[in-house]
Amino acid sequence: MSLVVNGLFKKYGEKVVVDNISFAMEHPGVYALLGTNGAGKTTSIRMILGMLDKDAGEVTWNGKPLNFDTCNIGYLAEERGLYPKYTLIDQIRYFGELRGIERSVIDERIKYWAKRLKVEEYLYPEKAAELIAKQNAGSAAAGNRAALRKKPKLQSPDQLSKGNQQKIQFLIAMLSDPELLVLDEPFSGLDPVNTDILKEVVREQIAAGKYIIMSSHQMEVVEEFCTDITILHRSKAVVSGNLNDIKKSYGRVNLKLKVEQDINDFIEKAGITIVSEKEHEYNLKVTGDKQANELLGSLISAGINVVKFDLSELSLHEIFVKEVGPVNEEASE
Repeated sequence: MSLVVNGLFKKYGEKVVVDNISFAMEHPGVYALLGTNGAGKTTSIRMILGMLDKDAGEVTWNGKPLNFDTCNIGYLAEERGLYPKYTLIDQIRYFGELRGIERSVIDERIKYWAKRLKVEEYLYPEKAAELIAKQNAGSAAAGNRAALRKKPKLQSPDQLSKGNQQKIQFLIAMLSDPELLVLDEPFSGLDPVNTDILKEVVREQIAAGKYIIMSSHQMEVVEEFCTDITILHRSKAVVSGNLNDIKKSYGRVNLKLKVEQDINDFIEKAGITIVSEKEHEYNLKVTGDKQANELLGSLISAGINVVKFDLSELSLHEIFVKEVGPVNEEASE
């Protein structure tokens, strides 16, 4: 299987919002689309999925135009897409039926994913009742009569936190057991516990051979999963390709060094920049392996005990900032 995006182009009036974006996924894994606000990430995703007309370009899945007929697609949009006044369970079933899934299969998958994502209490009154019973037991012991009057009821989206709404929408995206999973800001609004839950699910999908396109401002999360990336800036791709190859192209310039005495004179003599320093532990910026190794040699020759010497490549965050400017991790397109 393969996904090929070739020459996507879109403009509104005279403003170009996506300018000739191309990439390919020849193997399962995670492809990341990154960029600042207005860079074109979400617009590109919508054109890839056929939700927005392209002015130019094509998207194919196994050589055929990509659409919901040629590929089983799951899509988690950045915007909330739930109806606020209808119960969650009815909405989820409705979205499953729109994908042509049998009702019995829908209900089975809802139960699985509700438990997996820890949202059972919002979908099933009996699960909510179990939780309330536990709360009531504690309330009875504490003499809290108001808590004892609580009764379970089916939940609607407007009663949920942003993070729980996000998990419900992820559940909907997984109902069809998709081959291609498109995640636009999947970790937005999630606390650390729920972020870990969703991360584990993403790992499972990768292991199951799924193709995943992910857009996110959270560089550390993207770096944890992605194998290939495209960084967009002002509608254009400024960096694109395999992440490991991209990192190698920038060289190993981050040096973490720990010693047992002050070595500022050695660092200054070597012409190396100190990024941070704390109790003889240094974060340094070097020009590459040669400069770092020369510093190490001078320290050893001077009889200085080197506890830690870690020379590494730029992080994805640093590459992003280098190419397009500072990251606002809470921003959205």
